[in-house]
Amino acid sequence: MTVPSRGTPPGSPAEDRAPTDEAAAPAPGTDEVAAPASADVTDDGSAEGAGADAGGEAGGAVEAGGTVEAGGTVEAGGTVEAGGTVEAGGTDRTEAEKTAELSEAEAELIAQRELRAKIEQRKAEKDAPIESGTKLSGTAADLLAAVRAVESGEKSGTAFFDSPAPAPRRPAPAAAEPVRPRVPQPAQAPRATAPETVTSVRAVLAEGGAPESLAAQVASALGERAADALREDPWRLLSVPGVRPEQADGFARALLGAECGPGDERRAAALVGWQLERAALQGHTALESSSVRAALAERSVPDPDEALQQAIAEGAVLVFQDGVEDVEQAADGEDTEDSEQQAVPVLLGLDRYALAEESLADGLARLAKSGADARWEAAEPTELVRAVAASGLVAYTGGEAARAEPVALADASGALGLRAVVAVHSENGSRRLGPAAVTVAGLLSGAEGPGRDADGAFALDLLVVLDAPQLDVETAAMLVESMPDSSRLVLSGDPGVLSSAGAGRVFADVLAARVCPQIASRTPDPGPIGELVSGIGIGELNQVEAPGKEVVIVPVRDAGEAVHRTVQLVADSVPRAIGVPTEETQVIAVGHGGSAGTRALNVALKQRLNPGPGRFGGFDPGDRVAYAPALGRTLSGTVVSADGEGLHLDCEGTPAVVPKERVESAVRHGWALTAHQAAGMRWPAAVVVLPGDAAQALSRPWVYTAFSRGERHLSVVHGADQALPRAVAEVPAQDRTTRLRPLLEGLLAPTT
Repeated sequence: MTVPSRGTPPGSPAEDRAPTDEAAAPAPGTDEVAAPASADVTDDGSAEGAGADAGGEAGGAVEAGGTVEAGGTVEAGGTVEAGGTVEAGGTDRTEAEKTAELSEAEAELIAQRELRAKIEQRKAEKDAPIESGTKLSGTAADLLAAVRAVESGEKSGTAFFDSPAPAPRRPAPAAAEPVRPRVPQPAQAPRATAPETVTSVRAVLAEGGAPESLAAQVASALGERAADALREDPWRLLSVPGVRPEQADGFARALLGAECGPGDERRAAALVGWQLERAALQGHTALESSSVRAALAERSVPDPDEALQQAIAEGAVLVFQDGVEDVEQAADGEDTEDSEQQAVPVLLGLDRYALAEESLADGLARLAKSGADARWEAAEPTELVRAVAASGLVAYTGGEAARAEPVALADASGALGLRAVVAVHSENGSRRLGPAAVTVAGLLSGAEGPGRDADGAFALDLLVVLDAPQLDVETAAMLVESMPDSSRLVLSGDPGVLSSAGAGRVFADVLAARVCPQIASRTPDPGPIGELVSGIGIGELNQVEAPGKEVVIVPVRDAGEAVHRTVQLVADSVPRAIGVPTEETQVIAVGHGGSAGTRALNVALKQRLNPGPGRFGGFDPGDRVAYAPALGRTLSGTVVSADGEGLHLDCEGTPAVVPKERVESAVRHGWALTAHQAAGMRWPAAVVVLPGDAAQALSRPWVYTAFSRGERHLSVVHGADQALPRAVAEVPAQDRTTRLRPLLEGLLAPTT
């Protein structure tokens, strides 16, 4: 095996051991609803850890870090832990739900009237009610024929789903527009549900044999009428994160008795929504209609076609077909002038992601069409300056060292009298850049940044977003919608790293659409780590010279030895030989579960580095933790204290208080993180743990991300054998189904 090694510490081999799941999921078809199985899913939504399937089938409770963990049922009590699912983006819900759940940022996105009108127009196509158990007729039948025609290529999707012309844009605010004072607003815990609502839901859950501990989450998901809604449609239990279809089926049988059947239209609609929500956890904003239909068949839905069209007619799912490809025909080896249309698969999606994706595409197109800005003519004419002067939207690619150029652009804009802001993904990235940088979350909430003008737009002329691959579609839509028409947006990032934790692949889609200037940095990351990571980016795992022990390989035989060597490296070897203290060394694992996942590693590291009884909900002062205030956003911090208000943390120098009711679901020990959690963050030293049972979870983006988290030193605890170079050479990023690229291409002509 070829590995980048110079100076390998000794280690005694042992036998390989396979990971063990903590428990098995309930068998399909059981009459009672067990507590949802716990499953670890990575921050980008894909199944993480050995044994997790590609589709995230081992569904489970959303836990701290915004992840769902593979394998194992929830223990006695059956609580499903919610890690704070972000609802940003315009989900169509009842007024009661909107009042109870929508954040300020979500309300701002939903307020985009013209885009909401598009979605409502699609929903309004249902003319007549469809009785349970009957065949489709009227508009629904026409829609079925339409979908079939588009899928077969007989007709273009635009013949059935026309969108109105975009509404006129908001005029650009004047340069001297008054700015709202910025009022820092700390992240708030989910709004408490009325006790009487929880009590009534608990009674319904008990009647259906479901764990009563789910009551608070059901009430939060379904609103004030949660008990009535659950009794009318028991499959709405699937709206609780972690509940699986077989569990909802058992609950429905207990409530409905003989009325319950696999072909119930309520069940079919819930399964369609569940399938699309699960796909969103894996990064998809839409799915092909054929895959949704196949999933319904796997769940014993008698007529998947009818069930799918019923869900479409009721507005539970939207249909998209964003164009038809022209395929050049060749005859006898010669190109001909004739072309024929090849059908593009019909896509199905939830309205929240449809709204966000269409809003984002329109916003990016608005910036890209803004034209030249003469104010930049006085700046030094670098390639990046010329691009920003010519276009309101610019994409900039490069590694860690390449961040310096867009940051310098923001600094230089001040000499031109322009207002500039640099936004990063995490507090860790902000600390590395200095106090002038803000986080994207802080900018959107108003806790950081310049504030907003009278129209609600950011009071700035230039926004540089670093770590752009970590932008999910809903966050990006809110960000772009807040940009004034006269401003410039530079999206900067490393395309080789893992994609966002939320749905979408914004940066990759912008690059693929080629609708704006793109600049690739010529500044490579320095040193042996930079050389190693650069090779990984092109699919090569090369040996590198590391005279200062910048890269060290520690071979291990099994997971137990991997844990032992990891603790030894963090507590002793790296501080002594490299000079990086323990608190500045980060362990990165493939998943949360397994014998060498983050759970096992954190237990061993706490025992060595900060032993204690865990008197603050399992934590002690001095514990390193990972705090997830929202899905896909992880803050690295240290426990300071606890009181009646909650758990007090120091997150990269920023104080944070986690309410005591959220500690169990939103905080976990953080000496070891997954690569998805660590994306957008870096430390002086990183220890990457690759046991043999992690082989199937490895990919080139995962290795690229994990290996590039260390600034001065990288240790690889390596037991994956040939799976590591094979993953680098042969396993690309998992593809995501999104609509942003064709939407951008439809609004803007691709640039050459």
